[in-house]
Amino acid sequence: MMQPESRIYVAGHRGMVGSAVVRLLTRLGYSNLLLCTRSELNLCHQADVEQFFQEQRPEVVVFAAARVGGILANSTYPAEFIYENLAMATNAVHAAWKSGTQRFLFLGSTCIYPRHAPQPIPEDSLLTSPLEPTNEAYAIAKIAGLKLCEFYRRQYGALFHSAMPTNLYGPGDNYHPQNSHVLPGLIRRFHDARVSGASSVTIWGTGSPLREFLHVDDLAAGIVHLLQLNDPPDLVNLGSGREISILELARLIAATVGFQGEILHDTSKPDGTPRKLCDITRIRETGWEPQISLESGVQASYREFLAELESERLRSV
Repeated sequence: MMQPESRIYVAGHRGMVGSAVVRLLTRLGYSNLLLCTRSELNLCHQADVEQFFQEQRPEVVVFAAARVGGILANSTYPAEFIYENLAMATNAVHAAWKSGTQRFLFLGSTCIYPRHAPQPIPEDSLLTSPLEPTNEAYAIAKIAGLKLCEFYRRQYGALFHSAMPTNLYGPGDNYHPQNSHVLPGLIRRFHDARVSGASSVTIWGTGSPLREFLHVDDLAAGIVHLLQLNDPPDLVNLGSGREISILELARLIAATVGFQGEILHDTSKPDGTPRKLCDITRIRETGWEPQISLESGVQASYREFLAELESERLRSV
């Protein structure tokens, strides 16, 4: 179990997930946090990673570092997605074990599961059938990372384990109109349409795919919860347990933003996986439940978007 004085390395602390974890840990009184920017520590460079772990000796690692993106980014840059995510995972897991790290929580994504996995998706559906082609490169790298943790735990007894979050949103999200994930991308496009007075917004595909969304602050709470367990499962899903169609999500965001125009469809663009709801029974059995509803979470996200836009802190890459 983590102690207030534990040396905790949060990899990817400037990202949406990492920053949410840092906010929560700080609020809970954990002050001995090890935080490195990419310029200070490139996780793709094995020698640098091993030197960092040997010098800093973190007792706990929350591995939230990743190269991430939506369907377009994954389809356009598969080589970068598999190489960078695989390199970061292998370097960090091995260096943590060598330096005596007591606890390592590896974070991936529910995109690791097969395209036609049973719904809701249980953890044991992993590797039972082909992956979704549009994010295969990222998924393979994350599967390798979680398997590293599983095997190091099995062979060496290291308390290395993994959590696979569903689609995330919240403070620090990427609002690029093309490269972002669906929810922040829609917030940006509906906001821009309202400001410009556009009569319509076009969404990708048919709007029929079902998706699950989890506020990043709920994720952070789930991560801290897992770190307090003496014998956590090797792998758990972290989700909201609720799904919504892309079209209904677009309508919710349009209403939140105040856009009153028409929602059109570009059916030449891919829908991606038809349905993706994760089974969160396993983590619920450990005592964790999500707390933030999608409606209140979207409202809070739009307020944060406006604040970041006003202060010129908006992430859009």
